[in-house]
Amino acid sequence: MAEEPNPRDAAPFPYSGPQAMQAPIEAALRNVVDPEVALNIVDVGLVYAVTVSDGEVHVQVTMTSAACPVTDVIVADIEAELDRVAATDMRIRVDVVWEPPWTPERMSARAKSVMGW
Repeated sequence: MAEEPNPRDAAPFPYSGPQAMQAPIEAALRNVVDPEVALNIVDVGLVYAVTVSDGEVHVQVTMTSAACPVTDVIVADIEAELDRVAATDMRIRVDVVWEPPWTPERMSARAKSVMGW
């Protein structure tokens, strides 16, 4: 029996903002790698939402664990990557959230395959 497609694969995270910015933002976020699993944060399912409005790119992300030792590295990498694609006058705001908690079901089919799941 074929496996049902993961809805996360069709739309990796909720996006609200100018359509022209969606693809560059997603590409930028795919450049950010979670060093603990060597996969990008979009495929790992760490990006919960992106909103672009009022001169700001606001990203909500989570970590696989509240004890994640690389949270600061990932947040700094997100800010750096988004800074490359956002207009120079746009603010970048990254919030780490814990609700809902991350689960492996958030991972893309590619990430699950790489992890052997």
